[in-house]
Amino acid sequence: MEHYKRYQRVARPGRAGPIVIEGPVEPERLKGYRLHDKLDAFRRPREQHEALVEIAGLPEGRIIVAREEDTIVGYVTFHYPDELERWSEGGMDDLIELGAIEVADEYRSLGLGKAMIVAAFAEEQLDNAIVYTTEYYWHWDLEKSGLNVWQYREMMEKLMKSVGMVWFATDDPEICAHPANCLMVRIGKDVPLSSAEQFDRVRFRQRFMY
Repeated sequence: MEHYKRYQRVARPGRAGPIVIEGPVEPERLKGYRLHDKLDAFRRPREQHEALVEIAGLPEGRIIVAREEDTIVGYVTFHYPDELERWSEGGMDDLIELGAIEVADEYRSLGLGKAMIVAAFAEEQLDNAIVYTTEYYWHWDLEKSGLNVWQYREMMEKLMKSVGMVWFATDDPEICAHPANCLMVRIGKDVPLSSAEQFDRVRFRQRFMY
């Protein structure tokens, strides 16, 4: 996937200065930042920082960050599907996963998640790709958010819809394991019909089994 110029804007004033939305961020630039101590939903902050640098170095990898000075307080990752997941089975060069979205606890009321996702799709970026995300309720921070499963699902769906992602059906067992789980997808306007059809075959295994 092609990389685009860095896109950045001030979300709103932070305590130590403006919070900047920036990305895709190059690996070397990422190395010069530090990860906020509360960005620990997936790994310890130091290990997650290393993972972000690694993703940024992938040909298709894209990291969007929200930062206060040199501290990353939120991030979004884009990369190819994991080789062990069904979404990689189609061998599609234009299928990209919106993988992780995380914002440090004290910054969660500032709209940074939406700002980062909007930045990721700005200026027709990713219009040549099918971007998907899998939402599983067991990954959601229900305790800290104070939301129940359905309220959190509604929040995530609203967030994804802000960039044109919509609910797609699938027979994937993990998504079907709970009614709150869902698959959200955005098919870029420059994606060929052949790719959309291939994605349909990945979404529905049973339909194509005889």
